[in-house]
Amino acid sequence: VQLQASGGGLVQAGGSLRLSCAASGRIYGINSMGWYRQAPGKQRELVAAINGDSTNYADSVKGRFTISRDDAKTTVFLQMNSLKPEDTAVYYCNALMLVGVRMDDYWGQGTLVTVSS
Repeated sequence: VQLQASGGGLVQAGGSLRLSCAASGRIYGINSMGWYRQAPGKQRELVAAINGDSTNYADSVKGRFTISRDDAKTTVFLQMNSLKPEDTAVYYCNALMLVGVRMDDYWGQGTLVTVSS
């Protein structure tokens, strides 16, 4: 069971990036999915989360980032617009998944987003 994240890169301030994270393996169900980020010297923080039709965003990204899932509910996306240098961080996807008889948190490997000024 794994989460594979992709889509990070280098972009100028004001630009856009789209992150993707696909879950694979023997998964019996996926509850919530989300994106966290960790900037150098800072703690990991929640960026956005989605559970069914409900979404939740950090105040710092509201109106600029949009989280969504595909129809199969196994891939989560993060559309990031109007990027700012302070958005620079390693972005991690997260999912609460039912594997076997356990519901556990799983993490992707992280993808680096760098926003230049």
